[in-house]
Formats: sequence, C-alpha cells, structure tokens
Amino acid sequence: MQTALATPPSADLMPFDASLLAGQLAPSSIAMYQRDFAAYAAFAGSTPALLDAATLARWRTHLAQETSMSPNTINRMLSAVKRLLREAAAQGYITHETAAAFDAVTGVKAAALKERIKQHARVRIEPVAMRSVCDAPPAERLIGLRDAALLSTLASSGLRVSEVAGLKQTQVRARNGGFVLLVRGKNDVEFREAPLSREAHAHIMAWLAARPVASDYIFTAFDGRGERVTPRPLSAVAIWRVVRKYTADAGLSDVKPHDFRRFVGTQLARTNLRMAQKALGHKRLETTARHYILDELEVGLTDGLY
Repeated sequence: MQTALATPPSADLMPFDASLLAGQLAPSSIAMYQRDFAAYAAFAGSTPALLDAATLARWRTHLAQETSMSPNTINRMLSAVKRLLREAAAQGYITHETAAAFDAVTGVKAAALKERIKQHARVRIEPVAMRSVCDAPPAERLIGLRDAALLSTLASSGLRVSEVAGLKQTQVRARNGGFVLLVRGKNDVEFREAPLSREAHAHIMAWLAARPVASDYIFTAFDGRGERVTPRPLSAVAIWRVVRKYTADAGLSDVKPHDFRRFVGTQLARTNLRMAQKALGHKRLETTARHYILDELEVGLTDGLY
C-alpha cells in the first residue's frame, strides 16, 4: 500500500500553509491541518495542480484505492484541505471561486469502505472491569500510586488524554463536599468544570504526598526503568502505555484512554443524558448521544412480547 505522503513538499510548492488558521484553532489542531495539507501538496506535485479542485478529487480516489485508511480518516483529510482553502480565499491568496470548487468535492462514503472501519474503534468497558483496572496498580510502589491516581482520574472525570497530561494541582477544586477539575478543552474558550470522584481525589493526594519531587503537574514521569520521579508532566503517549498495560492485565484488549471518556459518558447517560453532556464538555447533546453512549442491546428485550 502506498502512503498518503511519499516525500515532503517543498516550500515553493505551498503558497500558504496551516499557519493561516492561527488564532482560530489550537496549536495541536493546526499541526494536524498542516500534516494533512502537506500530504495533499505532495500528491499534487506542483502549485497549479495543488490549486486545482480536480486534484483533490483525484487524491480522494488515491486514498480510497491505494491506502488502507478508514473512510473517517480520508474525509478528515479532505475536510482539512477544504477548510484551509476557504481561509486562503478569505485572506486573498486565492479566489473565492477556487475555494468553492474545492468545497464541491465530496468525501468518500463510509458504507463503501466499511471493511476498513476497525471493529475495536470504540471499546465498551463495564463497571466491574473498570474496577478491576483501577485496583490493579501496586500500592506499595511509588509508580503504582501514580498509576492508581491516573486511572481513577480518567475513569471518573471523562477528560481527554491531553487534558489529563497537562493537569495541574491548582485545577483541583473542592465544592459542595466533593471535587471538580477546572479544565479547558480543545474547543473551549473558558474553563469548565469536570467531575472528579472522591476516590480519585484520595488517590491523587496519596500520590502527591509520597512523590519526592515538587511539580505543578499532578501526573509526572519516571526516568528510565527505575523509579526516579521527575517534575516533567507525563506525556500523552506515556498515558496510553499506562492504560494499555493495566487494561491488558485485566483481560481487556484494544482499550484506549478515550474509551475511559466513553465509559464516563455511558454510565452518566444511564440516569441523565444532560449531565453526561455537561461532564464531557460537549456543546451539543447529539455529540454525547451519538459517540459517547455505548449501551448494547439488552438480552431478552423481546421476551414475552407474544
């Protein structure tokens, strides 16, 4: 299979880049737009081709036929190019007619590439399994104290992995006999409150009390294979490794940190969908209902219908 980006495009080929979106998107989102646009530019091969909407249509066909990317990934990449072209038109780099021609290029149909959608893209975790995972870290080891605090925070807050990685002690607040986290997500302008269980708070306090180094960050990294703690925040990649380790030990497969977020949404929605939306920080209730509630069909649901 060929990849979407064979060789990096030259600076001369790209008359503009994702820096046009500065002030509109978070730096992490701009970096993703830049990566996708660079892949498109490399496929185009020249500036005239890059600015021809027909090239985007041919790239769509290339991604569908010559790569194993999922339809969601392909459509995200196409959307990134179209968004950047719209902004280029707004800033006078290209005409609005050119941008409109790009917008007219449709994405791929998920049904046509359904075999590429991973079966385990979203893993449902049952409460009993989550309890097993969160109880797994060894309490007698320093790294176990950190991992217990990390896992219980993920399982009770519904935070994104990037939000957990950058979590600071000042973001933990006591309120009405419980605890909340003040966080600002990828699309948030203002800080919002996210839930934090009393159990997770207790694990955090135990970890911070035992940690031999000072740091503003709650979850900090260990150096090498030993247990020498550093003041550096734990990276998103390291959080993935922690989650994979303990969920695999509990007999679960293909679990990602985002599945902990879906766990929170699924459990809260059983009693109050609005509270699930608020806890996860979604602007639209539809987002919570469509992507974060993983209830399965109840066995025996049709027993006794006739």
